[in-house]
Amino acid sequence: MSDKPEAIGYGNTVACEEGEFKGWRYWSGDPYETRSGPFFMRREEDGSFISAFRAEDRHMNGGGFIHGGCLMTFADFALFSIAQDELNGDHAVTMNLSGDFLGASGPGALMEARGEVTRGGGKTIFVRGLITADGAPSLSFTGIIRRLTRR
Repeated sequence: MSDKPEAIGYGNTVACEEGEFKGWRYWSGDPYETRSGPFFMRREEDGSFISAFRAEDRHMNGGGFIHGGCLMTFADFALFSIAQDELNGDHAVTMNLSGDFLGASGPGALMEARGEVTRGGGKTIFVRGLITADGAPSLSFTGIIRRLTRR
């Protein structure tokens, strides 16, 4: 296990207590993400973060594939999960989020996001990542997070 703390970063994160994502964490203070997902995160043994959710019928578009807006919402969630250590408890907002759709997926797929901070250290944090559906590439994304000044 990593020597990094088990508790995950800023905001109101709570542990899921049942089901497939038991022991994973989620932000309880974001009604949109809760309604859209819910999306979950955990720290891996190597210290990195993984985010995940199980695709359901309600996440699909009219063609029966996961909706692009759902994937982008999940990518936005993943930005902050990936950047947990860099954020060090500070609040932040998304300045930019770009995605390239790589493959379709349907209901029941395990959606996972992994990535890395490519530049940090100041108020602006750059992140890139990949969302997979049952291990197959679904969306590559890049984002810029802006750390907020505490008042």
